Amino acid sequence: MLPHRPPRLPLAWQPLAGLLLSCLLVACLLVACLFPALPSRAADAAPPRVMLASRYAGGIDVSRYLVSEKLDGVRGRWDGRALWTRGGRRIPAPAWFTAGWPAVPMDGELWAGRGRFEAASGTVNADAADDADWARLRFMVFDLPADPSPFQARAARMRTLLGAAGVPWLQPVAQFRVRDAAELDARLAAVTLAGGEGLVLHRRDARYRAGRSDALLKYKPYDDAEARVVAHTAGRGKYRGMLGALVVERPDGLRFRIGTGFSDAQRRAPPPLGSVVTYRYNGLSAKGTPRFARFLHVRREVPPADP
Repeated sequence: MLPHRPPRLPLAWQPLAGLLLSCLLVACLLVACLFPALPSRAADAAPPRVMLASRYAGGIDVSRYLVSEKLDGVRGRWDGRALWTRGGRRIPAPAWFTAGWPAVPMDGELWAGRGRFEAASGTVNADAADDADWARLRFMVFDLPADPSPFQARAARMRTLLGAAGVPWLQPVAQFRVRDAAELDARLAAVTLAGGEGLVLHRRDARYRAGRSDALLKYKPYDDAEARVVAHTAGRGKYRGMLGALVVERPDGLRFRIGTGFSDAQRRAPPPLGSVVTYRYNGLSAKGTPRFARFLHVRREVPPADP
């Protein structure tokens, strides 16, 4: 049997094919020159230098602080023209969402309401903006990074600036004062009872400074942290055939299990191996293991190191 040979173009067509191939090569070269390699979605820009909260541990004069609710949303930085995540990824918000915003840097939280972190995170991290999903979000502004004034003056300017903008989904986070630790604790109890995450204390005379600050404090009834999923264990009883627990690893290498906090849907389709999850806990055991670890949500973007 003769070996198979691919069909050849008729002689009359061969010059035309050569011309088309040459045109295609020229077009590819033009595209390469006009559109050099674009940055990847995950590395749009250097992470913004943001001010980060430390943990409230009591023993301070809380009357020197302004207090606000800690919102369980996705932190965003408005640079005057575009929205960015804390990790430096540009957020694909629809043009109508940011229309009319002040052309000044603003630090805030993209928030869908109490207990709706997953909805906010899903919208912010989608590859393309969905108007219906974005219509459920608000950008709650809690600071003006470029303003050199003390925080009390910055908070007043936020109210004036956003009031003048008149955009319903662009709002300042409400700030209030408390007389003492007892009133602070009562406020925390009221917020958590209503489904909130906790409180934030910001010293009234503090300037905006990037990095972890003892002038900015978070106060919650539990701690939270991130860990990477390294294994799944099988469920038993009513969870047979579903997830029993996640085996996770902290950055320091410590491994432990998280077996509560999951919905049935999450047990049927658990966070995949290698994903990063946020969990809550109540202090550490004598061996350093988080006590009463409970799953909160998948972390779609790992927070960068403190600036």
